[in-house]
Amino acid sequence: MSAFRQQAEDQILDRAAALLARRGAKTSVQEIADAVGLSKAGLQHHFPTKDSLQAAVVARAGALVQQVLALVADLPVGPERDLRAIEAWVDVALAHPGLVSLLLAPVSTGTPGDVAAGEAEAIQASGAAALTAFGVDPAATTAERTVRVAAALAALGVLTLAAHQQNLTAAWRPHMVVACFDALGHRRSVPTPEA
Repeated sequence: MSAFRQQAEDQILDRAAALLARRGAKTSVQEIADAVGLSKAGLQHHFPTKDSLQAAVVARAGALVQQVLALVADLPVGPERDLRAIEAWVDVALAHPGLVSLLLAPVSTGTPGDVAAGEAEAIQASGAAALTAFGVDPAATTAERTVRVAAALAALGVLTLAAHQQNLTAAWRPHMVVACFDALGHRRSVPTPEA
């Protein structure tokens, strides 16, 4: 696949994920095409059906979760793992805000909309894996830790949207890491840029 086509498909998947996070299966192919600036036929050139597009979104979101989990797998639960997980999630969120919105929906609001049963299970599993990156068992009732991780991830979602709206993703990244790390109960100062 050419780099241009890959970039176009990445953009389609991210925008589709953002719409699916908000509206679920009610999201139409035309809405997704409009969001990425394509005609419906142009979108269907990349993803022939709505089902194939939704499946690709879920698969890409799952791959991002696995990428984060791989970065923290060798660390025991604690501040170092938390920092590495936060940094990884911030980087993924800044690069793929729509996909992260979809991934974090189960953590904050439940599974989005009326997605197909198999996709809903995959999204729920990905949301649970987001917690697992911080060593949280989604089935356990360790309230404080679960609340802190959910707060950090919710802050990540909000900050990502704000950073993109302000076109300040690079400038905000270190502050986002610190804010999310603080939400986990740790303290870290923001590195100052070198002149």
